[in-house]
Amino acid sequence: MDNVVADLSQDRPRLGRSSTAERVADILRDRISEGFFPPGQRLSEESISEALGVSRNTLREAFRLLGHERLLDHRLNRGVFVRLPSAADVSDLYRVRRVLEGAAVRRTPDETELATIGEAVRDAERAAAKDDWQGVGTANIRFHQALVSLIGSPRIDEAMRQLLAELRLVFHVMENPRAFHEPFVDRNRTLLELIGSGGSDAAAAYLDDYLDHAERLLIHAFEPSR
Repeated sequence: MDNVVADLSQDRPRLGRSSTAERVADILRDRISEGFFPPGQRLSEESISEALGVSRNTLREAFRLLGHERLLDHRLNRGVFVRLPSAADVSDLYRVRRVLEGAAVRRTPDETELATIGEAVRDAERAAAKDDWQGVGTANIRFHQALVSLIGSPRIDEAMRQLLAELRLVFHVMENPRAFHEPFVDRNRTLLELIGSGGSDAAAAYLDDYLDHAERLLIHAFEPSR
């Protein structure tokens, strides 16, 4: 926690002169998406408000916003904790992903959009080569965010950011991050190639299988026998 909080101080410039709860929530959501805050971790008001240079009232409002996004839990007389999604949450997250990403892969991207998606693929490949599986997970989140941005809707982009932050919390249940993330490094490359070739039907079919596979792995991690 101390290292993460110290690292948060680097995010102060993002707050600008008017430190709003929404901007603080954006920062904390990004950190959750990057895997810095694991489920069950208690968030210290004192440490985080000091690191970001914001008031506790502002931070509490940010916590409240992230609670509505199902990223944080407020526990009476105990504080604020990072939430662990359930198996039911996983199933619902994947229902939404099939709708959003299924629509995205049927769009025809321009060169700039393809380059953005491709950079996320290359970041994952570089992280995998360094055995950095947290980095692979972060690059995978960026890949899917860039994919959905093909739809061209700021509202959908925002919804996807919230969904992916919640999904990143699910990744923490995987006992072997490499075994989980490694196959999807190649799968992302294949999906990128299908999208780039203009084969929207093939890309959509591949995405369906991709998401089915990922959902099965994550649901299995919640099974009582584990």
